[in-house]
Amino acid sequence: MNTKLLAKHLGTICLLIAMAMGFSLPWALPQIGLRGDIPTSGEFEADGFRGLLISISICVATGFVLRWFGRDSAGHLFRKEAMAIVGLSWVLATVMGGLPYCFTHTYRAASIRLANPLRPVQLYAYDKFVWEQWVAKAPVDEGTFAVLSALLDAGAKGLPSDQLESIDRQFASKLLELTKDSDWQACIRFPGTKDQHVSYDCLNNYRIRWIRTGFVDSLFESQSGFSTTGATVFSDLEDPRLIPHCILFWRSSTHFLGGLGIVVLFVVVLGHGSAGKAMMRAEVTGASGPTSQSRTQHVAWTFAGIYGGLNGLLTVLLKLEGLTWFNALCHAFGTMATGGFSTYNASAGHFDSSVVHYTIILFMIIAGMNFTLLYLFLVRRFREVFSDTELRAYLSIILITAVLVAAFGLAHQDYRAADDSTQSVPDAFRHSLFQVVSILTTTGFATHDFDSWNHFGRGALLVLMFIGGCAGSTGGGAKVVRHVLLFRILLLELEQAFRPSVVRTLKLNARQAVSPEMRKNTVVYICFMAVIFVTSFVVLIMIEPDSTWGFTDEATRSVDHKLIDSISAVAASLNNIGPGLGTVGATQNFGHFSSPAKLLFTWLMMLGRVEIFAILVLFVPSFWRKR
Repeated sequence: MNTKLLAKHLGTICLLIAMAMGFSLPWALPQIGLRGDIPTSGEFEADGFRGLLISISICVATGFVLRWFGRDSAGHLFRKEAMAIVGLSWVLATVMGGLPYCFTHTYRAASIRLANPLRPVQLYAYDKFVWEQWVAKAPVDEGTFAVLSALLDAGAKGLPSDQLESIDRQFASKLLELTKDSDWQACIRFPGTKDQHVSYDCLNNYRIRWIRTGFVDSLFESQSGFSTTGATVFSDLEDPRLIPHCILFWRSSTHFLGGLGIVVLFVVVLGHGSAGKAMMRAEVTGASGPTSQSRTQHVAWTFAGIYGGLNGLLTVLLKLEGLTWFNALCHAFGTMATGGFSTYNASAGHFDSSVVHYTIILFMIIAGMNFTLLYLFLVRRFREVFSDTELRAYLSIILITAVLVAAFGLAHQDYRAADDSTQSVPDAFRHSLFQVVSILTTTGFATHDFDSWNHFGRGALLVLMFIGGCAGSTGGGAKVVRHVLLFRILLLELEQAFRPSVVRTLKLNARQAVSPEMRKNTVVYICFMAVIFVTSFVVLIMIEPDSTWGFTDEATRSVDHKLIDSISAVAASLNNIGPGLGTVGATQNFGHFSSPAKLLFTWLMMLGRVEIFAILVLFVPSFWRKR
């Protein structure tokens, strides 16, 4: 392994990440970063700006140190070094991309969790290095429960005493009684108590203390962005006191960088001949064919050009449809990268507009297609586009599943509004189509709480998590083409059982024969995915305490919830989906999981994004030995 050459190129990637962070700095200005419908103080986000500057400085310093170490590197970049660059660049990007969350005072969740007045209250275990980060306390009376619920709904700003007195006149004495317990005292803030995220206009309010984003949380959020997963640890995205606008923009920018991969950008800039081809293969599924440096760079430039153009087009369309430039850019990044980071707690459902929803649906479908087909479409080779087997299977899955999910949802009244007994068929189809496309393409946006749907709807979405988008797209998952190939391989093997003398050629499209190597790679990849999924599921249910689900004793424990939610969480991470079911559903997040579980999810997101092999080879000792 040519470590000096490796260090030199990793240093370049550090500098590229630093340059990308710089584009988030202007959004700290109130004139640029405001979202229109989010009330802010209108002040310069000094804390976010400072956090970004520190992060940029560390990235630049690391980049120059690595390039200095590799200054006298010699030799060519071979396949082994290329795979090491792909794997290590994602590890490096995860660490560097998480720095802004660490050096800015960002807060991920409230330190109190409530279920109902009869269930124990869960408090965050501050200043305790324990495996179970949530401790259970005795249930509170209904008045205190209502007060705590109101404070949680109010977010970081809290509520003044007169509003709380209208809920329970004895609230102050009850809260004082609770805070005699040190755990309660750490979670409740009385008027006059100063926190970093509290502005002076909220200083005289009663508040719930919020949990600051830690290093593991930052790694999780960073990898979720770069891998275009879209899972998050943040509970409130709409309060600039908890997460500044400029950090939200960086959060969405990691989607843009991860869409086609930071390594594709690397190949665009530097080329690297045959090693560039190896990096493209490891980074983009289906990227095969180029053999020369100029051809490799041409493919990378073509992919990057299409990707950038579609991002720009969607941004303009969303702006014309009423979004601010901030929201339009962030949601365009999340859509075209099939990522799913939103700037609102309700995700894309915040925009109560069918026009906005169908625009995002269209571009999610485009983002889930093979970019080679998009290029062929642009050069008017329509026959090759619409004769592609994978594309036809992809569109068929979307249409059939959306119709079935809508039909079952209407039958079970899943789309009925809380204050209305009627259901709109167009709205039902819109929500079902949006969620089917969002999950299949691994985007993860939501317009409806699909976790409250009927069992068929939830089950269909869970199955779609294991399919993914098309090869050569920005989508994650196993890819549609692999499932098509696996189905045809199984049919051939079934026929061989009763017609052993018949020899048939496995074909993907009408005239494209599948090589034995591709056939083997398909089966090996599916097997690897299955082994990793099962192993991760078992590890998760072993390491994650029951308190994550709010369970405190055998009488209230529901193993079914833990099993299903763990399956969903692992599937959503490994396939780069984002939201799952249950405790990680459309209205939930990953913030309440323990740090070991978050590290597991971070590793799974990385495996799913770089097609497993580029990460797994890093753990093989012989990979690092000399030739």
